[in-house]
Amino acid sequence: MSKFYFRDIEHTPMVIDYLEVQSYEMNVYLVHLCVGLRSGLVYDEKNNPMRFYSAGQIRELFAHCEVEKAVMKHDTPYDEMIGNPPKAAYSMALPFTMTLPY
Repeated sequence: MSKFYFRDIEHTPMVIDYLEVQSYEMNVYLVHLCVGLRSGLVYDEKNNPMRFYSAGQIRELFAHCEVEKAVMKHDTPYDEMIGNPPKAAYSMALPFTMTLPY
């Protein structure tokens, strides 16, 4: 798995084959990229997975890139805590538009 540092992406237009927004509770999002044969999370300058705080922020920060396919996956740790059955081994990916609102 590769690491994509945001400092290398933010001013360099690139073609992203697959962008996956991983949605967690409390408006925390991580971004996983596939570019050519490389795939991995986006990291900040402190070598930590970069946290994004809204879908709009992700759209703005990647607006200069050409994204071939984008999806959002949501994960919640609360299913079993509230009596729901354990999660499936797979998660559902919903289409995620990279188009900025006007």
